[in-house]
Amino acid sequence: MTLTELRYIVTLARERHFGRAAEKCHVSQPTLSVALKKVEQRFGITLFERSSADVRLTPIGEQIAAQAERVLEESARLQEIARQGKNPLVGPLRLGVIFTIAPYLLPRLIPSLHARAPDMPLHLQENFTVRLGEQLRRGELDAIIVADPFVEPGIVTGALYDEPFAAILPAGHPLTAREILAPRDIVGENLLLLGPGNCFRDQVVQACPQLSEPGGTEGAREGSSLETVRHMVASGAGMSIVPISAALSWPAQDDLLQLRRFSEPGPQRRVVVAWRASFPRPQAIDALRQAVTDALPAGAVPVRR
Repeated sequence: MTLTELRYIVTLARERHFGRAAEKCHVSQPTLSVALKKVEQRFGITLFERSSADVRLTPIGEQIAAQAERVLEESARLQEIARQGKNPLVGPLRLGVIFTIAPYLLPRLIPSLHARAPDMPLHLQENFTVRLGEQLRRGELDAIIVADPFVEPGIVTGALYDEPFAAILPAGHPLTAREILAPRDIVGENLLLLGPGNCFRDQVVQACPQLSEPGGTEGAREGSSLETVRHMVASGAGMSIVPISAALSWPAQDDLLQLRRFSEPGPQRRVVVAWRASFPRPQAIDALRQAVTDALPAGAVPVRR
């Protein structure tokens, strides 16, 4: 099989739809369909069950698609090694960043990395941790910046910085009378959280033990992003806990929103960069890590290596 045929098989296996798979492969649907039919005829096997409503792999198709994905990953690695052999800081670095970090880190990181590696542009992807992890394992991303813990087979992580959490409250809230809060102070408060599936919600619950108790988040309202939560708090809908980098990026003179830090040791998260152990450009990862250290988000504390 050619690499093109392998790519067709893997893409259709993921998309389970000829039209979407053809679009991802930048070919027409008939071209994709004819090519796969020729593969099946050549080997005398059926890779896909086709119906008007769905496309799915046969048992032998599942085995071939899994092997094809591994072959494509190794092929991409060969190309990467050849392309970057002379200078690992030349060529794009495909970087994924979770939603609650990207807006507050990237504006600082990009000029810092450009100063260190001007010929290594970032191809960026924002998503949830689980999605970025999948893309990293498949070789679609070179590195991801997420919150610890992040443990995956074949994946290496390096600590970047620790980031405290802060409380944001509507103006006039009784807790604004205190300069410093303790995590226990939020017990019984009308709390606003990010929705399920967002790792920062889980980090807040883990960092504040009373929230992890049965019913601890019962009645908590949800926002789709930190910016949405910010505006809900400002409107008086409740209070929230956010990364300090987000809180310090918002206007300091906002009359509707108050920021309060937590007493030490307060809740926080550790931010790490993760990459495949087999990634052939470790110097690019080193440059990325140093660029982050040189351009930390507001309020973050570097982790000494």
